[in-house]
Amino acid sequence: MVETLATLVPNAGALNLAVLEALDQLGLGVLVKNMGTGRYEVSNASAARILGVEPQAVVGAQDSELFDVNLSMAIRAADLQAQAVPSGVRAEHKLEIGGERRDLLVWRQPVSIDNTPHLLSVWQDVTLTRQREQQLQTALSQLEQQQKANEALRRDVQDNQVRDTVSGLYHRAHFEEQLRREADLSSREQREFALVAIAVDNMDEIRRLHGVEGCERVVESLGRLLRANTRAMDSPCRLGGDRFVVLLSGVGLATAHSRMEHLRRACTQHIVPFNGQQIPFTVCMGVSSFPHTAGSVEELMRSADRALSSARDKGGNRIVLASIQFVPAT
Repeated sequence: MVETLATLVPNAGALNLAVLEALDQLGLGVLVKNMGTGRYEVSNASAARILGVEPQAVVGAQDSELFDVNLSMAIRAADLQAQAVPSGVRAEHKLEIGGERRDLLVWRQPVSIDNTPHLLSVWQDVTLTRQREQQLQTALSQLEQQQKANEALRRDVQDNQVRDTVSGLYHRAHFEEQLRREADLSSREQREFALVAIAVDNMDEIRRLHGVEGCERVVESLGRLLRANTRAMDSPCRLGGDRFVVLLSGVGLATAHSRMEHLRRACTQHIVPFNGQQIPFTVCMGVSSFPHTAGSVEELMRSADRALSSARDKGGNRIVLASIQFVPAT
């Protein structure tokens, strides 16, 4: 196609004019410029339309006579660059034409006509195509964001089914299921795990001084501290009110005591801001382990509760370990 168009001059013949007309029907603009004089010798109607000029004004005119200074300089610079590439150059331009930003694809091919250097250029206006591509990308981006939002909502709904809305910790039902699984795994693999019963000290006093909302802020803070101080494999849970429990997978009494001591100190140092005031709080804990302090899930819970009661009786803000069971040899 390029070789045929390269010979286009006025009255060059029926075939060339037919090709020029076919490209015009496709919306492709064709220009041939004499690089010696800088004047256009061939133009079809689509080229004039794309460049925003009158068709009859193109042939015989220079860029400076057709366009404003900025556009004229931009076209002239691109033409000179293309003249140095015999194989032709494909470029994409964003030009200000008729007060509108246009996206144009241009193929420029240096040719020689009567031993005079010319430049053939074929122009395509892709503004609408680019706009549709941008609209499609925007729509796809919005769809992706909506899918992410839906997924986040789905996770939130699932979380609300298994997590307490105030503390962000698991509900009792989920915790009891995890406890049964851990006990089964421990029995089969002969490994231990720990259970920690936790209570907020003096919650009645906090409620008296700061009301129910103040108690909820304390519960929120303790929930965050519990999540920060436990692993993904552990199961912190809110049993209700000021009672909490944590399943520590695969650890014994000593390790559980060390980890929970870190949590106890964090609670002691943590201040809950509320209505311009600060609410300090402490916790007490009872730690039991399976199978050393209890041989069943039910006894494990009771063992942790007894240790917790002992911690409360001793003034709170402390950890008490459940007694290890000694089974006589038979």
